[in-house]
Amino acid sequence: MNAMNEATHAAPKMKRPADTKLVISARLRFSLWRVPEGLVNHIRNRWPEMKVIHLPNHDLLDAELPDTDIFVGYLLRPEQLRMAARLAWLHSISAGVSQLMYPELRDSGIAVTNASGVHAPPMAEHVVGLVIAMSRDFLGAMRYQARRIWAQQEIWDGAARPREIGGQVALLVGFGAVGRAIAERLGALGMRVHAVTHSGRTDSGLAERVFAVSQLDAALPEADFVILAAPETAETRHIMGARQIAAMKASAFLINVARGSLIDETALVSALERRAIAGAALDVAAQEPLPSESPLWPLENVFITPHVSGVSERVWPRETELLLDNLERWFAAQPLRNRVDLARGY
Repeated sequence: MNAMNEATHAAPKMKRPADTKLVISARLRFSLWRVPEGLVNHIRNRWPEMKVIHLPNHDLLDAELPDTDIFVGYLLRPEQLRMAARLAWLHSISAGVSQLMYPELRDSGIAVTNASGVHAPPMAEHVVGLVIAMSRDFLGAMRYQARRIWAQQEIWDGAARPREIGGQVALLVGFGAVGRAIAERLGALGMRVHAVTHSGRTDSGLAERVFAVSQLDAALPEADFVILAAPETAETRHIMGARQIAAMKASAFLINVARGSLIDETALVSALERRAIAGAALDVAAQEPLPSESPLWPLENVFITPHVSGVSERVWPRETELLLDNLERWFAAQPLRNRVDLARGY
């Protein structure tokens, strides 16, 4: 739930670019998440004396690891970490780092940073769109449009009749860079913002009430929209289980732009089928891609987007700025931005 800011960890030891090898490897299925050559060129132009390796695929990674000082990518497996004897800093191009939180890395002393804040603007705008779409029953309107029905009365008489969002309570579970960006935008639309943080505190003035994670069950009955924006950790797995979903208002919506593991999907499907809550908007799923046989697909009170809330043409310029700034800090032995707390896993 951290923001994109400077960490309080100790600064790294002074390094020289000429003595540094940086390896970039992130060949992911979705083309947008692959590191663009422009980012690589920015690094090479800034530090021509540094050895910068950009791998087109993972097949060549193992051979490069033994003398790698800095790794930029999405994942290093435990057996690869053991190969990387000189590795001092790992930068994740993703804000989520659950894929890296295995004991060997936690205990290694290697600095880990992430992309916290890089995806916050598009994710916040995505959530605003979902809040409006669900509150105005755009899903119902689209279904009637497909059947060429002018359904004014039917939409008003529907289970989720259109409502105004002004004055309604948005409960942000997770109040880091993404949560605060969402709060700024929903507050500007007249919504009341409540937040759930690990400690029950925040230095932001964006929330009128703040709850600790242990108080989540007490916070849920007041919420009209429950919005999940927390990191994936052992603590947040199934943070919205059957008991928590049952604590929500029958008129409330659940929105998840974090990770699918935060919701007990079986319990959610049951609640949606029974109309125990008004609906859900899901950008993530427990299994991705969401299997065609998933019972979520046919539900009329579910809005599914395929993990695109963080998609934007501005993601890589922000990622480039963050990485270049952190490299400047690394070589100046200054504290890094977005340093991951390995004990907490975010």
